[in-house]
Amino acid sequence: MRGHFFHLHLISDATGETLIAVARAAASQYTNTQPIEHVHPLIRTDQQLEKILRRIEEEPGIVLYTLVNPDLSARLEAHCQKLHIPICNVLSPVFGLFQTYLGASEQGLAGAQHSLNSDYFNRIEAMNFTMMHDDGQSPHTVGDADIIIVGISRTSKTPTSVYLANRGLRVANIPLVPNIPLPAPIDSYHKPMIIGLIASPSRIMQIRQNRVLGFGNEGNQSDYLNRNMIGEEIAYTRKMCQRNQWPILDVTRKSIEETAAEIYKYYQRHRKARLEKLAKDPD
Repeated sequence: MRGHFFHLHLISDATGETLIAVARAAASQYTNTQPIEHVHPLIRTDQQLEKILRRIEEEPGIVLYTLVNPDLSARLEAHCQKLHIPICNVLSPVFGLFQTYLGASEQGLAGAQHSLNSDYFNRIEAMNFTMMHDDGQSPHTVGDADIIIVGISRTSKTPTSVYLANRGLRVANIPLVPNIPLPAPIDSYHKPMIIGLIASPSRIMQIRQNRVLGFGNEGNQSDYLNRNMIGEEIAYTRKMCQRNQWPILDVTRKSIEETAAEIYKYYQRHRKARLEKLAKDPD
């Protein structure tokens, strides 16, 4: 480690998404250091691995990997041990747990989680649906959504919708503007779980100011940046959600991932209640 930086090698036989998520989650707990990430995806041959081994020698640091090929794994492990470089097979303890419980070994299929199965195509379809229903678009089919997110401008509706779509959920988001009605039938939908997002006035004003400056417009934007008006918009959101008995989620101090996780919990409860109701009354 040099200063407050260290090299972090992430070696995967697939896209490396799993490794990146795990590594960043761990690194975030060490605020005084900063990893220099070296992501090495789709490593499936000896020739490919040889290049990575040379990189590790030149820039030693922590090595995390998800190679299911036992020969490649053994070669990587031996090389790092010889150089006294810390190394960890991130999936090894998970495979061990599954093997103990299921009584069977993993099949060793590289990139199996990214195969073109029905789940993959469901995620693609959900993403397409979500983009077509961003910011109030396509109101005539919004009732086909799994989740509808409502909220005033700058409450992270779009990025949260996209994050949930990547999990295979069809999400529509609709802006709330005082004195402008929502699509007429929205309060009669039974399939979608509808949730309202709010944030503190200061947080919304800060994001809106950054947006205005980002577009090279330093004007006051009157109501858009007026703290009192923002307070009224938030009050309107609360009133709308309370009247329709929609849950409200304050995203002031939440990341997109945290917001999406909370929404998913609401969705699971909504879906369970809906299925139970359909079981009791199929008509």
